[in-house]
Amino acid sequence: MALSRSVEVAVPADPAGDGDRDKIRLRQLGYKQELKRGLSVLSNFAFSFSIISVMAGVTTTYSTGLRYGGPVSMTLGWLVVSAFNGCMALSMAEICSAYPTSGGLYYWTRRQRPGSLCFLDHWLWAATTSVDFALAQLVQVIVLLSTGGANGGGYMASNYVVLAIYGAMLVIHGAINSLPIQCLSWFGQLGAFWNAAGVFVLVALIPAVATERASVEFIFTHFNTENGMGIRDKAYILLIGLLMSQYAMAGYDTSAHMTEETKNADWSGPIGIVTSVALSTVFGWIYIVSLTSAVTDIPYLLSPDNDAGGNAVAQAFYTTFHRRYGSGLGGILCLGVVAVAVFLCGLACITSNSRMAYAFSRDGAMPFSKVWHRVNKQEVPINAVWLSVVVAFIMALTSLGSQVAFQAMVSIATIGLCISYALPIFFRVTTARGSFVPGPFHLGKYGIVVGWAAVLWVAAVTVLFSLPVAYPVAEETFNYTPVAVGGVLLLTVGAWALRARFWFQGPITNTNDGPL
Repeated sequence: MALSRSVEVAVPADPAGDGDRDKIRLRQLGYKQELKRGLSVLSNFAFSFSIISVMAGVTTTYSTGLRYGGPVSMTLGWLVVSAFNGCMALSMAEICSAYPTSGGLYYWTRRQRPGSLCFLDHWLWAATTSVDFALAQLVQVIVLLSTGGANGGGYMASNYVVLAIYGAMLVIHGAINSLPIQCLSWFGQLGAFWNAAGVFVLVALIPAVATERASVEFIFTHFNTENGMGIRDKAYILLIGLLMSQYAMAGYDTSAHMTEETKNADWSGPIGIVTSVALSTVFGWIYIVSLTSAVTDIPYLLSPDNDAGGNAVAQAFYTTFHRRYGSGLGGILCLGVVAVAVFLCGLACITSNSRMAYAFSRDGAMPFSKVWHRVNKQEVPINAVWLSVVVAFIMALTSLGSQVAFQAMVSIATIGLCISYALPIFFRVTTARGSFVPGPFHLGKYGIVVGWAAVLWVAAVTVLFSLPVAYPVAEETFNYTPVAVGGVLLLTVGAWALRARFWFQGPITNTNDGPL
């Protein structure tokens, strides 16, 4: 593919006379520089790599993959999902190079299809809720195992305690995101390092400690049909099992949302997107293979009556060390390594959310936009940071009333993100096919083919996430995802048709030059 820097976007004369090419390019898109531009290409990559966080994503959804198809749906399914996500990443990187702005997905959609509905970036708040609530639940499992386990009188936190832990994590994330971008950059790089180093440690440690290991044949060919959910069709099970991989491979749009704070944004942003996905693909697959090598009793790992209360990875870690040393302490420490990765992932989620909210409010697309658009003396969108914290907390309140409702709300994060990714790509290969002007990172003649592959994959994933996950269908097992997503889309489209389309004309320029 022609991933060349030979094609440059035309840059107008420097109206400020300061020679800053990034500022000039941003003015060309219709915006003045308001955020501190201090991130390198490494820092930009680090934020996306941290938010993808395969150690966090795989660990928190491993039970789903194990239940639906087992080892083969994860080890081989991961490669299939990663290939299509690679297409999405390449297409998004190409568009990011042409439009390096914090508005990201929303801005790309509006520029390529003026007048289109563009409220889908709000799904990002659901993603933050999903990550941080998973962290709170993981902390609860660590406490449970540390106090004796579910079968040894261990402490099982109530829903209110889990919610309190979740709230505390959000406040800490908000406080860190209130720091200047130089400090936040350090946390982003720490997240990238921790995810890479953590995977290496666990990949080496778990198989070495395990006294019973799964065979290579089991890891790559065993197909689990005993899911306890009443589903027997192998093809159906395999397709549902792919959802674990898709959930774990999301969030790389963060590099786009950070472009207004990144140097050489029209090259660094795309590189951040592509490299984060490429490395996550490799690290994620190695991690899955290592975890699966410790799987010898699938029904027990999935049983809610095990010591970890049904958390498959936690039980696998605990059992591995307990069999070798007579104590599960080492497994608990391994869970601690994962918990730090999830924490840093949640931190990056708030970062991405706040930049999205900042860009959206800059164009007057939110209630009280002038409030959320403000930046402080350190050039941080401080109000947007704490808005993201509050919204994420409110969204988790549903967990107190109905776990089914909460899971339905959280599940819209994956579909919503996928749709958000696909919309600008769809317009790139259709309405903007003849008018799209590529930036320094481009796919050349392969751009259309890669873009259509990404769009068709999202269409397939949207259907997969909406399928029933248990038979017979009952209130406790009903997949509310299509209802939740359909309801949100209906409200959004209704609001757009009745009111918003008459007053919202974004993107709105805030320079005298206007977009070029």
